[in-house]
Amino acid sequence: MSAESKTRIAALQAPYRREVWLDNVRFESGMQLLRVTIKEGQRFTQLDLDAETADQWGQAMLDWARYAREGQSG
Repeated sequence: MSAESKTRIAALQAPYRREVWLDNVRFESGMQLLRVTIKEGQRFTQLDLDAETADQWGQAMLDWARYAREGQSG
């Protein structure tokens, strides 16, 4: 197993008592990924994203948040 170092970027409380953690993970090889961990009760879902995928996902989430806010105000 390769060594990795992890730095917490954010810890979010989500609806329905879920928790979302974002960590910067750097591997011994120098590779760096964003680790998204979702805790639902005792269950954990973990997803590692490269910078390009994180950028696309982040933009899609921002677009949705704007759309959702505009829909609630109109």
